[in-house]
Amino acid sequence: MSNTLDFRSWWDLAACQRVDPELFFPVSQAGPARLQVARAKAVCGGCRVRQTCLDYALATHQGHGVWGGTSEEERQVLRTKDRREDISRAS
Repeated sequence: MSNTLDFRSWWDLAACQRVDPELFFPVSQAGPARLQVARAKAVCGGCRVRQTCLDYALATHQGHGVWGGTSEEERQVLRTKDRREDISRAS
């Protein structure tokens, strides 16, 4: 998504719009916050714009929170994988 208009076109359809936004931004990934992350991911699991949300998070380098059903660490793994694939294609 390249601009705010694109963001708004899917954001209004997101399942998270009906949930407290704090659920998607736990203070850690350990201890009690693990349950919070699981609850946020469960909301994402039923969202019709989940992939678009994940694409947005990856494109805009969202470093915090649950986006598109993924944690910060999971998105970092996806970015690293994408970089490796780009390097392989360039070789």
